[in-house]
Amino acid sequence: MKSLNLIFVFTVLLFFLNDGYCQSPGEYAPNPYAVPTYECASLYWTTPEEGMCTVKYKKASGSNWTQGLDLVFDDRDGQYRGSIVGLSPDTEYLVELSNGQAKTAINFTTRTDQFPIGKITYLPEGESTDPIIITESGTPEGYHLITVPENSRSVLNMGNVSNEGIQIDADYVIVREIEIRNAKVDGIRIKENRHDIVIEQCFITFWGRIGGPITYGNLEGSTDSGIKAENGTRNLTIQRNLIEAPRGASNDWETGHPAGPQGITISQSLGGNVIRYNDILSTEDHGFNDAIGGGSNYSNVGNMNRDSDIYGNLIRSVWDDAIEVEGANMNVRVFANYAHQFFNGIATASTTKGPIYIYRNVVGESRVGHRNSSGGAFIKTGEREPFAGGRRYVFHNTVVQPMGVSHAFSGHGISNTVTRNNIFDVPGRLAADRETVDNSDYDYDYFSGLSLGVAKEKNRIKFSTTPSATRLYQTSYSLEYFPRTWINSIIWGRKPYQFGDVKRNITDPVVQIRNPLIDSGIKIPGFNTDFKGEAPDLGAFEVGTAPLEFGRRAYLAHDEGWPAWER
Repeated sequence: MKSLNLIFVFTVLLFFLNDGYCQSPGEYAPNPYAVPTYECASLYWTTPEEGMCTVKYKKASGSNWTQGLDLVFDDRDGQYRGSIVGLSPDTEYLVELSNGQAKTAINFTTRTDQFPIGKITYLPEGESTDPIIITESGTPEGYHLITVPENSRSVLNMGNVSNEGIQIDADYVIVREIEIRNAKVDGIRIKENRHDIVIEQCFITFWGRIGGPITYGNLEGSTDSGIKAENGTRNLTIQRNLIEAPRGASNDWETGHPAGPQGITISQSLGGNVIRYNDILSTEDHGFNDAIGGGSNYSNVGNMNRDSDIYGNLIRSVWDDAIEVEGANMNVRVFANYAHQFFNGIATASTTKGPIYIYRNVVGESRVGHRNSSGGAFIKTGEREPFAGGRRYVFHNTVVQPMGVSHAFSGHGISNTVTRNNIFDVPGRLAADRETVDNSDYDYDYFSGLSLGVAKEKNRIKFSTTPSATRLYQTSYSLEYFPRTWINSIIWGRKPYQFGDVKRNITDPVVQIRNPLIDSGIKIPGFNTDFKGEAPDLGAFEVGTAPLEFGRRAYLAHDEGWPAWER
């Protein structure tokens, strides 16, 4: 027993010497182990015992346990995987796992977003035409902060001469409150294999090669980015930045596969990234290819890869994917984002490992091109062996008309997908017409379209005034992001009505009914335990709670946190 304990202690020591991060599942890690971000945590348990694995967790200082969503067993790796969400930063948690045959426990502390500062480098006040190349690393105990002088502005105006405004070739670095204009290629570039970097409250505008749609013969500038991370980076935090108005433009789908500038590009990452509360905005004639994307579509890595969060972002004017998360998607969480004017909302081709969690996102207008207002899909899927099989969870998203997406899921192959409590107000298809493996589970969603595809929803939410399970339903033509308590509906046929002393028959009368989106959902452990009323509401918003906030000013007081370039 003593020798086993020594092996365990040595393994834990290696894990934390490696910055608490595993380069691949299980490398240098105890078993089980957790990889936390600020508000979520990834759980991994390798065991030969297969079956349902329950999760419960609590703050180490508390006494009340919370039930989490069961972990997913991947028999390819002999491993349970899954996530806990809605945590507090810099807080210790205890977790208990049980698969009916064995029990185990983990404790972890979420990452702090109050970064310790070591050396501070102040940029010159005013405007400069020289790029900043950062080569001096900080440490976990003291980050190297590059920022502006107090009560002043620093503007890096590259004049379309220097490729980047800032190049980061160091670790444990914070770049804060810097304005970057007219970079020739990328606003900020993070060199390969760098880690533990924070980019916050920066303003990046008018960057990239001017070019134009690649299908028109412009071969340069296809992935010039506001922020670009080269291969092998990890533990990046990109938050509360304004990335807008690339100099070039992506083409739309009417002229071929979009190719052009991107807001944030992360390629073949090792994971542990958090992209939150950014504004990624442009105009339609200078639209992005993807707002957030990068990496290989079909791979065991991809852009986020693993243990990463994308949330609270505000995205507009994208000709392909608002958010591209394609590759391994092993404990990747995409939640509480808002996208408007895009083609596909969230791209997940492939999800090789999983699970990926897509929840409480809101999407608006989707379109194919400048002259074609037909929309794409909320979630792009796609699988091909060996890049297939990972679990997708799709919970509490709001997808509405008018001019929204045409389909909930794209027509590509799809498997191992679970949906609950979504508003899919789309004219077309819910699920794809084919599946790689018939093991998906769609239920408790509102769907207004013409075809369920392969989906079979036993508890489909419908608009109706009658209790019959086989009734026709009346879709709403004015669904709102935040559901109204009462809505109009039609009672079909001629119905008798009493008007004072006069009795009349009315054809297809309009009546007010309780909104069936309210209290029609199902409980999802760890994802909607704070619901109001009799049951969770469908969609991203819960009536009776504060609405979601998006973008760089989300959840800040009016006089709080203004960066230097915006004061």
